[in-house]
Amino acid sequence: MKPRADDRAGEGPAIALRDLAKSYGRVHAVRGITFDVARGEIFGFLGLNGAGKTTTIRMLVDLLRPSRGSATLFGIDCQKQSRQARALVGYMPGELGLYSDMTGIELLDLLAHLSGTRVDTAYRLKLVDTLELPHADLRRSLREYSTGMKRKLGLVQALQADPPLLILDEPTEGLDPLVQQALNEILFELRARGRTIFMSSHVLSEVERLCDRIGMIRNGEIVLLSTVEEARRRGGRMVRVHFARPVERVALPPGMTLVSHTPERWNVRVEREIGDLLPLLATLPVRDLEIVEPALEDVLRSFYREVQP
Repeated sequence: MKPRADDRAGEGPAIALRDLAKSYGRVHAVRGITFDVARGEIFGFLGLNGAGKTTTIRMLVDLLRPSRGSATLFGIDCQKQSRQARALVGYMPGELGLYSDMTGIELLDLLAHLSGTRVDTAYRLKLVDTLELPHADLRRSLREYSTGMKRKLGLVQALQADPPLLILDEPTEGLDPLVQQALNEILFELRARGRTIFMSSHVLSEVERLCDRIGMIRNGEIVLLSTVEEARRRGGRMVRVHFARPVERVALPPGMTLVSHTPERWNVRVEREIGDLLPLLATLPVRDLEIVEPALEDVLRSFYREVQP
């Protein structure tokens, strides 16, 4: 009987990168990155196209060999113990290269066999149903599959062995909103069962809903590594103040910026405690006050601009 992937996991974080780098001649795609992904978390890996996301992911699944440094999955070296490490992973690449002469079910069976792990047929069919891939389509040639169908099949093949670690490169690309929501629910359920999800995405609203922690890569370097809540706090909260009558602009306490203003309204970004603003407001004819938490998308876009060279 084939073992479950969980039985093969060693000690250590789900993912550990140490000075991981990849160069192509003078082009440095990944520049010595170091970070961990804890077991049982959903980790969002962010960056613009060409930042180094896919190169990093390909080194994790041993499709590329690093120029230096190391990557381990549950303490197992991704290169030195490649087969053992790969058996712990359900991997969905950003671009699926499928065997067009095979049917969907033949591909799922082949990949299950190559992974060397046990696949529960009932669980596979549950995934197929949840992701709205009709059973009849599994018996069709892959050359007949639309882009959306290929993405769904790619998700099923990554999930079907119920591995301890999922590595998903842009998993919702090409999916309609209802299927995206269904996938989100699957990922939450997997996290609740202790699975780890490492996903790249350019849809920041999706990252905000799903992820516990995020890492941002720019020009091959990690420029942000934090929880989602910590990232939000970096952007500060916005305080919208409405006055009963026109007021003059005054100096604000440290850590506060008047983003926009009229005589009757101020928008103040607060990077410290909002209580520091209250003594000033007590001297002014405040009619109403609204505190707006920043969206992660706004914070990350702002942060990415700030770190541009």
